[in-house]
Amino acid sequence: MINLSPPKFFQRLFPSLIWSFPDEKDAVFLTFDDGPTEDITFWVLDQLKKYNAKATFFVLGKNVELNPHIYERIVSEGHKVGNHTYSHQKGWATDTSQYVEDVDFANGFVHSNLFRPPYGRVKPSQLRVLKQRYKIIMWDVLSMDYSRRVSPRRVVNNVINHIHPGAIIVFHDSRKAERSLRYALPRVLEAISQKGLKFKSIE
Repeated sequence: MINLSPPKFFQRLFPSLIWSFPDEKDAVFLTFDDGPTEDITFWVLDQLKKYNAKATFFVLGKNVELNPHIYERIVSEGHKVGNHTYSHQKGWATDTSQYVEDVDFANGFVHSNLFRPPYGRVKPSQLRVLKQRYKIIMWDVLSMDYSRRVSPRRVVNNVINHIHPGAIIVFHDSRKAERSLRYALPRVLEAISQKGLKFKSIE
């Protein structure tokens, strides 16, 4: 089985980041990275509506600029949005000032105090600046929907096997993840609902 949870070492190393919501006893937190994407994000929203589920979309500024109508639907249907940089920056390979500038530029389109770093990786120098401006949201269940090495069926099984109250779960509303996402999301929504858990967005 693939371990979809980050090592406890990282959670202890960066305690100021939000990895889960342990005080939430009856809900999980679905998140979607890298959108909004034509057709795919609309499909995700339709699936969420079937379960009266709220989610948080960590969007790329460049995609919001291209697809403002999709962004507007996300917000109008009661979901939350978060900043995922403008251009999917690799924090560890980018100068700190350039990285922060990219994040702040994205927020001109996204308007959120939530931030998630692409790949979940940033330099300590970038974190020091960003955590003064944003609530930094990580995760403790990674679906791996973007990986060609993980079958759609395994995406479902591994997510379900790691679910717990307060979990932050990552999917991707992107072309790369589309095949696994379309297979996995309806099954995950149903399985979590059967456990009696609600779907909340991140405030």
